[in-house]
Amino acid sequence: MISLEHLGTRICIIGPSSGGKSTLAKALAEKLQAEVCHLDQLAHLPGTDWEPRDRILFKKEHDRFLSENNVWIIEGNYSFLMQERFGAATAVIWLDFKVTGSVLRYIIRSFKNSDSRPGNLEGATRQFSFSLIRYIIFRAPKNRGKYRELIANTNVRLLYLNSFRELKDYYRFWKLKR
Repeated sequence: MISLEHLGTRICIIGPSSGGKSTLAKALAEKLQAEVCHLDQLAHLPGTDWEPRDRILFKKEHDRFLSENNVWIIEGNYSFLMQERFGAATAVIWLDFKVTGSVLRYIIRSFKNSDSRPGNLEGATRQFSFSLIRYIIFRAPKNRGKYRELIANTNVRLLYLNSFRELKDYYRFWKLKR
């Protein structure tokens, strides 16, 4: 097990949709007294059906967060921004879980009252999308090679978790609130 101190003060969390990134980011931010950034909230316009924000504006907000904060947790993927993020990070936590589990968690999450869930888009008018299910099943697994390459091209420390059991073990080890 890797201690939180060993991960440092600037942690990126990546992984599939509905993999627990936002919840882990919130728990780590509370424990480390860090600023948290949920990239989906920067990438989409509040009060919409997850309408994408202009990519240039999204990048500006992303870069501003990196430059204005010394202790942070950032969760989300958006590979076009990973190089800058990983270059500034002290560690990456990669939650790389099975596709079937991610799809099931997404469906359950979509039909629960998720207004208060960490990482949710403020005023989002829709929580369920067949296009996101297609993304989880077909596109997200293809990104693994790209993520490995981006991580390998930096000196960032990697904590790779490939099961919910491992994630739960780390919640206990780090004494995080769920």
